[in-house]
Amino acid sequence: MTTQTAFDLDSKLIGALPLVNHLLGRLRFDEILQKHLSPPDPRTKLAPIDALGVLVRNLVLARVPLYAVGEWAQQRVPALLGIAPEQLELLNDDRVGRALDWLFDSDRQVLLTELVVQMVKEFNLSLEELHNDSTTLTLHGQYKGANGKRVRGKPTVVATLGHNKDHRPDLKQLVWILTVSADGAVPVHFKVVDGNTEDSTTHIETWKCLCLLVGSPQFLYVADSKLCTRENLKHIAGNHGKFITVMPRSRKEDGLFKDWLQKNNPPWLEVARKPHPRLKNGPPDVFRAMPSPIPDSDGFRVIWYQSSHKIDRDAQARGNVIQSAWKALQQLQARLEGPRPRFQSRGAVARVVDEILGKSGADRWISYDVCSIEKAVFRKEKRGRPGKKSRWRRQTKTRFRPTWALQEDQIAYDARCDGVFPLITNCPEADLSDAQVLDAYKSNQPLVEKRHDLLKNVEAATPMYLKSISRIEALLFVLFVALLVHALIERQVRLAMKTKRIRELALYPEDRACKAPSTRRMLEVFENLQCHVLRRNRRVIQRFDPQLTGRHLELLDLFGMGPNAFLGR
Repeated sequence: MTTQTAFDLDSKLIGALPLVNHLLGRLRFDEILQKHLSPPDPRTKLAPIDALGVLVRNLVLARVPLYAVGEWAQQRVPALLGIAPEQLELLNDDRVGRALDWLFDSDRQVLLTELVVQMVKEFNLSLEELHNDSTTLTLHGQYKGANGKRVRGKPTVVATLGHNKDHRPDLKQLVWILTVSADGAVPVHFKVVDGNTEDSTTHIETWKCLCLLVGSPQFLYVADSKLCTRENLKHIAGNHGKFITVMPRSRKEDGLFKDWLQKNNPPWLEVARKPHPRLKNGPPDVFRAMPSPIPDSDGFRVIWYQSSHKIDRDAQARGNVIQSAWKALQQLQARLEGPRPRFQSRGAVARVVDEILGKSGADRWISYDVCSIEKAVFRKEKRGRPGKKSRWRRQTKTRFRPTWALQEDQIAYDARCDGVFPLITNCPEADLSDAQVLDAYKSNQPLVEKRHDLLKNVEAATPMYLKSISRIEALLFVLFVALLVHALIERQVRLAMKTKRIRELALYPEDRACKAPSTRRMLEVFENLQCHVLRRNRRVIQRFDPQLTGRHLELLDLFGMGPNAFLGR
């Protein structure tokens, strides 16, 4: 009898790893990391650089907790992860955590600068217009060690309570500050600061770092209303920089212009029409502009804009607020008319009404008064059941009721101001027209929010699975690199679509069209690609590469990578 030789089929996922590796290679990520990280202990079985490389690829493709990185890597081709097959067993949360310690001990600011400079050169990224914004990274836990103490000689940030943009004021947080280029919304700078840091105090330092990165102050710096402090604007303008920001309502120029609107017909001039954000055939958003009739106290250029969609939104929002407050006041009145009202003094009723109007935001449009009402109450003189001979005593009790009314004058005042908002800049009209200023803020500034959404929801930066603040800071650096890869893949494909005049790709299920493909969706297209190796007695008999579909080939062509290079042939 002859014995049958066993065959072994080894299946591993390829996914979009070749795309990510191609881009990391162009960034010279491994080379730059090797240059700035100190050499590891010779006894180390898995070098920190290799562990960090696996972590970056994981964050780009499928974020999992550190304790699951090893399991995730087991399913993929080791060579595409930058490690040997025998090193797969070495991947665990302890080794990845020690690799993050290694990264924290390095000069991450210099490493970041060199990486971004390489990216700018390699991808010909424009740095003429940069957008800045911040968000909070909410932490779940006490984080008692995140108190700003120095770790191995390096300062750390403080996890503390602050103004939480995730609406969780009960949890500690860190503040993430991100700057992206208008060219593809590619991140070029980030910083993590204490959780209670005021946004307006971070702009000067960020702007100085960007000047060093760009090589001059001759770039347009765009940010939200937190930039609009006299100290920030004067510093940028005084150092030959350029800025665009929105003027907050707290500035006196805002109130003066709205007072001016009540008695004047502004000379609005249409500057742009933008498509409806939700309805394909909906009415466009018409923007009109005019220079401010009230000069800025520091001499900067103030432009007022009016949006047709914002007019409707402002009116609807005001109506919703008034309706909500009115309903709450009616419910309060019904409670006060009950047999046992809880609030039995004028001051108590006034405090409740103030709370209702203040919480809803309707105190601007609803006025109220608390009136007293004498109510007769009849009580028996003696205890027991009432009968024919029972005697009753008449008593009077004072009850308090709120009365309220709409402030028609204030509503008319605000209706006159619906849809308007001011932008302030130091760029003369000869350099930037009113339409260009609007486009720089209205169209490009929201791109930073998209990167924040990518950081939190796709890369799952929160909640944190780490307790060491030094490892958290190092992980946030790796998350920035993953954010960079996402943005560059997206930019590369969209630029190629524009060059080849391709309006849309059939990327969505059922081959539905996608006009602006995201990296997340493109990675999902490659997600299930597998490589199979058939062995007999540990000898490779045949290799089965994945079959690339037309959709794969189209994306690879737009990305600038041939199928042979993708499959490693």
